[in-house]
Amino acid sequence: METAALLVVLVIALALFFDFTNGFHDTANAMATPIATGALKPKVAVLLAAVLNLVGAFLSTEVAKTVSGGIVREDAIRQMGADVFVPIIFAGLIGAITWNMLTWLLGLPSSSSHALFGGLIGATLAGVGGMGIDFGVVLSKIILPALIAPLTAGVIAFIATKIAYSVTRRYDGKPDGRDGFRWGQIFTSSLVALAHGTNDAQKTMGIITLTLITVGWQSDAHHEPEFWVIAACAFTIALGTYLGGWRIIRTLGKGLTEVKPAQGFAAESSTSATILASSALGFALSTTQVASGSVIGSGLGRRGSTVRWRTAGRIGVGWLLTLPAAGAVGAIAALIAKHFGTLGIVIDAVIALTVIVGLYLRSRRDMVTSSNAMSDVAESGHVVELPDTPPPTNRQLRIEHAKAEARRRAEEREKAKAKKKAARKKQEKAETKAEPPATAESPATADATPSAATKEAEK
Repeated sequence: METAALLVVLVIALALFFDFTNGFHDTANAMATPIATGALKPKVAVLLAAVLNLVGAFLSTEVAKTVSGGIVREDAIRQMGADVFVPIIFAGLIGAITWNMLTWLLGLPSSSSHALFGGLIGATLAGVGGMGIDFGVVLSKIILPALIAPLTAGVIAFIATKIAYSVTRRYDGKPDGRDGFRWGQIFTSSLVALAHGTNDAQKTMGIITLTLITVGWQSDAHHEPEFWVIAACAFTIALGTYLGGWRIIRTLGKGLTEVKPAQGFAAESSTSATILASSALGFALSTTQVASGSVIGSGLGRRGSTVRWRTAGRIGVGWLLTLPAAGAVGAIAALIAKHFGTLGIVIDAVIALTVIVGLYLRSRRDMVTSSNAMSDVAESGHVVELPDTPPPTNRQLRIEHAKAEARRRAEEREKAKAKKKAARKKQEKAETKAEPPATAESPATADATPSAATKEAEK
């Protein structure tokens, strides 16, 4: 009994550590854009995200119910005994944490949600077989939302970007234009952080609740998390968010914020709306996938921006690897625990601790903090690339067209004046040729005027 209780405590501690990694792994989804645009200072941004993650974790528990009472057939597995099921959960968490730590070291924006589900599914398959997984729930509430949600967010962001540019005009005179949207980004990024708390924190609540139900510490009449579970998960993910996943922020920062402020506003609005709607419906979405889909949609929505499909494809491949990679690690850990019993759990714990500490020490060689997160951006972060010299806006084109038309009319007027002047000179010249010279006398005048010699003779 004491060994079982110790294992449950170990599972809860490991689940909370996963919650912590989830916090700093997904901070960039909400705060990379306002940090890079200057809307918020780095430490202020992560503090705001942490507070909103904390608040969001208390708003809903639908996703927690999906995790604790949908993916895994706990009733069938519990018949084999808690000594079989709890090690499976333990192994699944090891798979999720290992993938989170590895992708954090590499600065890759992977899905913490899929890492958790992959580790849990892989460990269950290795521990008890396919009968332990409800594949219908996996398909309807994990796989399909993972495919539909980024596309939905991208379409919403595309439309929102088009609307933002069509109903506003640029008057601030700055190269980026529409600088007022930076203030709007503070609101929308805060909404994304709140939505992240309502969705991601609940996944850990579901894992802990599932463990408590399995060992009989909580009634299985309902899958509602206990208040202390909600509070523990909320504070843990908030702490991870506050410490900031600066490596992920560095990767996503330039890619997300090389778009214009209006695009960032539209993308964050789309991300928050999609995640909040999925949380209400109990869909366990990946905030990373939704945020990236929104960025690509906003890039397509703005004239002049170019989506780098090759880079987006590499990130997509990383998403595809998350479930099987975390599942493979979880399956290996589950097999060790299954064959060696308590000793296998100890071996798993030692290996997991070694890997975590090793990855952390490796990260110390090239530390990334709030002061240098935006100074050097990994190539994988450039999801949307904009030209150095942005193309003219519709308003600028209209102004240039009006100026060109005015110049054309002025040139026509000058030509008309020059033509009239030339015609006038030609007419004057013709009139001058028609008149007799002023110094010459006509014959009639010569005859009428007596000469001096005639006058002398007459005398």
